[in-house]
Amino acid sequence: MAHILIDCERMKYPNTGLYTYCHELGQALLKKAGEELCFYLPKKLGKHFGTTPDYLWQSSLHKFYLPHQQHFDVWHSTYQTSPYQTRSTRTRRVLTIHDLNFLHEAKSKAKQEKYMRRLQKNVNQVDHIVAISEFVKQEVHQHLDTGNKPLQVIYNGTTVHEYPGFDTPVYKPTRPFIFAIGVVLPKKNFHVLPCLLKNNDLELVIAGQINEAYKQKILQEAALHGISDRIKLLGAVPADNKYWYLKNCYAFAFPSLAEGFGLPVIEAMHFGKPIFLSDKTSLPEIGGKEAYYFNSFEPESMQKVFEAGMHHYQTTHPAQAIIDRANFFNWDDTAAAYLSVYRGLIN
Repeated sequence: MAHILIDCERMKYPNTGLYTYCHELGQALLKKAGEELCFYLPKKLGKHFGTTPDYLWQSSLHKFYLPHQQHFDVWHSTYQTSPYQTRSTRTRRVLTIHDLNFLHEAKSKAKQEKYMRRLQKNVNQVDHIVAISEFVKQEVHQHLDTGNKPLQVIYNGTTVHEYPGFDTPVYKPTRPFIFAIGVVLPKKNFHVLPCLLKNNDLELVIAGQINEAYKQKILQEAALHGISDRIKLLGAVPADNKYWYLKNCYAFAFPSLAEGFGLPVIEAMHFGKPIFLSDKTSLPEIGGKEAYYFNSFEPESMQKVFEAGMHHYQTTHPAQAIIDRANFFNWDDTAAAYLSVYRGLIN
């Protein structure tokens, strides 16, 4: 029986997209795989995927030498610049590339080149490359030498865990509210959202791990528009709170400047909500024609897009089409596509 290792080392960082990706992919693979699966995990997570699969416990020393007794037919690196690699020449390797966001984050030329060298090194060492969107695939072809290795798109799935009886979020807005979620960093561009609260009685609720310096920029923008009393930054929230905010929001906004995929977008679409996105990087590909797009971040332009989008949503009632779009992205299909890659490398 084939033996496949899934590198989930990045699950040491909870409340991140990579944690969610590894968790959901691992669970979906366990439902479908006839092969033996082994998960490379930080020991503090224990047997996160149950007692059925094998485990190889991560150690920082493995960056230099990775001893293991098992022979792995396939090693899947789920983090694109992972320093953890098997040295066995018999093991076929798969690399998932989530984004080249460093090209869109105003980093210095030296930092961009450093990151690109690390990524190119991993590309050189693998047999098959997966991109999580067509946008990422195009960027890989543009900026990296893939050496004619197979490069295919496998979209992420999404799983929205529902808590139907839950009604006690950490903060319950008293007005209809726009919701945004993601790590609160400049690349998420959340500071452009306060302008959407002008000339209405809405609130803005932002959830996600907070960078304090960027939080201050968001609050300054809120003060500039005179809506400081109607904006709330919550920090990271548990799953039941996220469910409540997604289900009950008036609209969902995600003006990110750097996204390889954008899981929160699909999570919001699961509830049929009106979705307002930036027109940058992968977001138009993920939102499709079911979302509304900011093509400028000037306040007047954003306000017009928001008002027109809400009018369209309230008069044409496209909630079911939005939900159908969300259902297109599912982890069962994602796992099946990865299993096809693994098996193709073994056979």
